[in-house]
Amino acid sequence: MTAASEPKFEIVDSWEQLPAGWSHPDTAAVAVDSQDRVFVLHRGEHPVLIYDRDGKFLSSWGDGLFTGQTHGITIAPDDSVFVTDRDHHTVRKFTQDGNLLMTLGVPLTPSDTGATGPDFRTVQRAAGPFNFPTNIAIAPTGDLYVSDGYANARVHRFSPSGELLASWGEPGTGPGQFHLPHGIAVASDGRVFVCDRENDRVQVFSVDGQFLTQWTDVQRPTQIVLDRADRAYVSELPWPAGAKTGHDTEVATAVPGRVSVLTLGGEVLARWSEADPTAADAVPAPHGLAIDSHGDLYVADVSATAMRNGWIPEGCGTLQKFARR
Repeated sequence: MTAASEPKFEIVDSWEQLPAGWSHPDTAAVAVDSQDRVFVLHRGEHPVLIYDRDGKFLSSWGDGLFTGQTHGITIAPDDSVFVTDRDHHTVRKFTQDGNLLMTLGVPLTPSDTGATGPDFRTVQRAAGPFNFPTNIAIAPTGDLYVSDGYANARVHRFSPSGELLASWGEPGTGPGQFHLPHGIAVASDGRVFVCDRENDRVQVFSVDGQFLTQWTDVQRPTQIVLDRADRAYVSELPWPAGAKTGHDTEVATAVPGRVSVLTLGGEVLARWSEADPTAADAVPAPHGLAIDSHGDLYVADVSATAMRNGWIPEGCGTLQKFARR
């Protein structure tokens, strides 16, 4: 593992203590509640797994609730749990033990973007909520911001009670345009940070969606979370050789998945990856991440999908904990 500078982390070997016989070939997302319990969202049986910070299994829920493409999990300040279910075209709010409190979007009913499926290249126009949404972030005001998504090119802002307040974005590569808005975070000052995945950038907006700036020193960013010191942690998927970016340029040389830590001004503080994606401390296909109150980092990898797509080899991990040194 290589890193540019502080903060520094080290892998916690064999952190996750899964019950015997359980597995998760694709781990879509991870979040931490006010008690440092770790909620892992994956694409299999028992889709929401809950651990203490030492990796001891506590409980699970969600069987029969979600499609096979669960995508994002976010825990609100009141410890309610939001789950973005991509192929269900919804974001749902639950209690900590899985009781449904609110639904954003119309289940199994995509908005009309002209897309032919979860492929950003087929989006003809922006539309309302949702068409394969990706993640949700909660502002200090309690407003909800949803990135949407694989077959849309939009960010939607809702009130805490679920009223749609505003939307912005359209397909493209210019300021305020998206090719797969994939992850989202809101800073304490209200700025909105959006992972524009296939355009290799993070775009920064005002509270009401005015474009402010962009970070281009990232690759295929999937999720962004902010710690208490206002540092931004970004998970970044690998680029396989020969792939086409959102700018229709061909990737000449394969680059591995990585995690970057940046200031809110976009300056890189630390960055790490492994040339061998099967290494214990590699982040082979990082799709989600979370920071606990101790500053420890949890990374969720969609390794099964990445292996199926030929991005990484067999034998890669799906969930890592990195302790702050």
